[in-house]
Amino acid sequence: MELLSPAGNLDKLKYAYLYGADAAYIGIRNFSLRQKADNFHQDEFNEVKKLKGNKKLFGALNIYFHQRDIENLKNNIDYLKEYPFDAFIISDIGVVPILKGHFPDTPLHLSTQANCVNGSAARMYRDMGFSRVILGRETPLAEIASIKESVPDLEIETFVHGAMCLAYSGRCFISRYMADRSANQGACSHSCRWNYRVLEEAERPGEYYPVYEGDGFTSILSSKDLCMIDYLLDLKKAGIDSLKIEGRMKSLYYTAVITRAYRKHLDAVEGFSNVSEKELEEYKEELLKVSHREFSTGFYFDKEDIEAPTTKSYERTTVFLGTLGEPAENGAFHLEVKNKIVCGEELEFIGPDILYIKDCDYKIYDKHGLSVNEADHGKEYTIKTDKPLKTGYILRRKVRGLEK
Repeated sequence: MELLSPAGNLDKLKYAYLYGADAAYIGIRNFSLRQKADNFHQDEFNEVKKLKGNKKLFGALNIYFHQRDIENLKNNIDYLKEYPFDAFIISDIGVVPILKGHFPDTPLHLSTQANCVNGSAARMYRDMGFSRVILGRETPLAEIASIKESVPDLEIETFVHGAMCLAYSGRCFISRYMADRSANQGACSHSCRWNYRVLEEAERPGEYYPVYEGDGFTSILSSKDLCMIDYLLDLKKAGIDSLKIEGRMKSLYYTAVITRAYRKHLDAVEGFSNVSEKELEEYKEELLKVSHREFSTGFYFDKEDIEAPTTKSYERTTVFLGTLGEPAENGAFHLEVKNKIVCGEELEFIGPDILYIKDCDYKIYDKHGLSVNEADHGKEYTIKTDKPLKTGYILRRKVRGLEK
């Protein structure tokens, strides 16, 4: 099975590939359902070509196109041709003839936004020219197996990790209604996760929907996150071809840690892993260290696991601090700081094949080579330690108060 990871910008694309993704999906500005992600624009295709190597790259053109968007797409065809796309992810059937006319050899993948949840629809899309369908997240595993059996020559992609949505495959109007930002054009304001004080039905005065309160949050419409890392063999038996991680708007740290955990477990399922059972469990526990809501198995097995809103806010146990760049002088590494680093605090360095390395005995230097006690985002630093580090490693620390 293919492991497919999200990449909202160049850094995330680099780390998706480095930490184990077989393929990554990116958005092009103005045509992607994640407008809040940086998305790709200008001449970034040059860097994309350098990063891609023998990995796969899918371009998400998955908004629902208004007439003005169709014209905009036609005007940007030459720009799209600069990217080394192995497939386009689309939801709007209106762009099929446009893409087929200009990219006759580039496969089409049907976005989950198109709500394909049965074999009859899957067969129709195959006959229309799609090589893969990304099934709606509300499709049970038993039905996925049946769909694959009915259309065996069509690739099946499903989400295995990340945020869920209470709307039907994300086709929601709440954001447009409340904030004039359309979820179907990539500008969702996540209105379902706002804090609400009360919900009363007009025809039933005094009858209120129960709103469960936590420490500064409510959970009236907030869904649990999806996590299927324990069920990869079941997904394989169902005939799924590609396992998709959600999260183009999430951090580089999220992309790397989640991709790495699924890579290790998928290799074990496929039978070519040298990672022990104990190590596999440790990589799985890493999922809990990244910001997330309560985990569930979504609709794969039964709706009881997902139907109740989460009663907890986001959870995390670590803070992403930065990344290691190229080696500098005297055994140091250039340091890309994302959150303040305070010397003396215990750091953890993680890598594609290193769970983590703890370190308190390190030195940080500013751009003039002077030792400093703190490193702030946006400034130039190097870091030196006697630990066996490599370019591409990620720095983090425990959330303060959880150091024990």
